[in-house]
Amino acid sequence: MEQSIEETSLPAKKKSFFRFIPTGVPCLVIVIALFWYLGSIMGLPNMLNTIMRTAHDLLLNTVFYLMGICVVTGAIGKLFVEFGVVKLLENILRPLMKPLFHLPGVAALGAAMTFLSDNPAIISLAQDKRFTSYFKKFQFISLTNFGTAFGMGLLVIVFMVGQGYYIEPVVGLFGAFCGCIVSTRLMQRFIIKAYPNYAVEEAIVNEADAIKEAEEKVESKSVFIRVLNSLLDGGKMGVEVGIAIIPGVLIISTLVMLLTFGASEEGYTGAAYEGIELLPYLASKINILFEVLFGFSDPHLVAFPITALGAVGAALGLVPNFAAQGWIDGNAIAVFTAIGMCWSGYLSTHTAMLDSLGYRELTPKAITAHTIGGLVAAIVAHFVYILVTMLM
Repeated sequence: MEQSIEETSLPAKKKSFFRFIPTGVPCLVIVIALFWYLGSIMGLPNMLNTIMRTAHDLLLNTVFYLMGICVVTGAIGKLFVEFGVVKLLENILRPLMKPLFHLPGVAALGAAMTFLSDNPAIISLAQDKRFTSYFKKFQFISLTNFGTAFGMGLLVIVFMVGQGYYIEPVVGLFGAFCGCIVSTRLMQRFIIKAYPNYAVEEAIVNEADAIKEAEEKVESKSVFIRVLNSLLDGGKMGVEVGIAIIPGVLIISTLVMLLTFGASEEGYTGAAYEGIELLPYLASKINILFEVLFGFSDPHLVAFPITALGAVGAALGLVPNFAAQGWIDGNAIAVFTAIGMCWSGYLSTHTAMLDSLGYRELTPKAITAHTIGGLVAAIVAHFVYILVTMLM
């Protein structure tokens, strides 16, 4: 009896011990340790100057370039929606949905919308009860993985074409398509295993809600006004996306570059894009894995998929500097396109997307499935690129 009392009292003692540690202490320790480590190698003044100059150069030469692409692609995307191009794409892709993704044909509209904009576009569609009424619950939840795999696809492809590559982004798009199949199917399997009843339950129980939709007044407008409104509204949306990627590019890319690049020829001078080469060092220990699976010719390239986990815009910000260093080849562009499009910052969006759908508890399963899907996308892109180069 005494032993049991002592055993039950142990967790209480442990809990009371950690209660005395202020909440902010672990965060403060990690931040101080990180900056101490960087400063001990680069020197504190050089480290601070490098951080500020790298962020400033990224803002001027990368963010505004990406924002320009966002504005143009946003305008084109809105124009496609207004004049039925998206509907045409939906009709073309509809026959592929059931056999490949185990989704209703209307899901093709979600793929087209996220490809032209960003991951959350699938959520705006999911709020439409007419759209949702086509889905079983397990299919409806898997839309998070399905839509994310095509998020910002047009932006990624246009960016890679702007770097002077044409075949490689198409190979990457095919890789992302394959990764999407794996991610979506795997997520559906996880859902049914955890909640078998979701395999037969409708996403909307009361179908009357699906039918009851507010009728929108369609005003008669000339073609010129429709074109003008589409271009301006789409461009405005592009500006919002461009502003939204600023924190990711400046914060995540700056940190990744500090951990990726090395000192300049003169040593540490506080110039932009200097760093401690920690990520390439770690990647070199398992470089054979990245070389076989992804075809990476340089360990520095591993920084792209790591950054794409949080923000694909930030990952794209790495490409010009990689090209300047001579690390980029056609295979890397194909793999970057595939993994960048398929992952497209899913770690920063999956939680919010599933929360808005009302299935927050399934977030770990969605992240696991999409991690595997992104790796498959990169591997497929690598080997398809090898096949294409052999045939050309």
